[in-house]
Amino acid sequence: MKTIGNILWFLLGGVFWALAEFLAGIIACVTIIGIPLGLQLFKVAGFVLWPFGKKVTPVKPSGLKMVLNILWAITGGWISALGFLLTGVIFCITIIGIPFGRQYFKMAHFVLLPLGNDFVK
Repeated sequence: MKTIGNILWFLLGGVFWALAEFLAGIIACVTIIGIPLGLQLFKVAGFVLWPFGKKVTPVKPSGLKMVLNILWAITGGWISALGFLLTGVIFCITIIGIPFGRQYFKMAHFVLLPLGNDFVK
C-alpha cells in the first residue's frame, strides 16, 4: 500500500515540493554557516519525495542548530510551511485526498523547523 501511496504522491505534487526543498538546500549551502541547514533540507527533500513508509524521530538540536532553525523559520521556512498547509487544504477537499492532505500538514512542521528531526525507514 505504501508503494501505491508513494507513486500517487510523486505524481500529485511530491516531485515539485521535493525540488523546492532541494533548491532551498542548495541556497542554504552557499554560506558556510548554512551548510547544516542545507544538508537537513536535502533530507527533507528526500522525505517529501517518498513519504509513505518512513518515520520521523525528533532529535534535540544543539544551540547553533536552534539558531539556524529560527533564522530559517523567519526567512524562508514560513513560506514553505504555508505552501504545504495550503496544498494540504486543497487535498482535503475530497475524501480520497484526505490522507495526502494530512501528510502535507505533517510536513509543514518539518519544513518550518527542519533541524531537530531525523527521517528513518
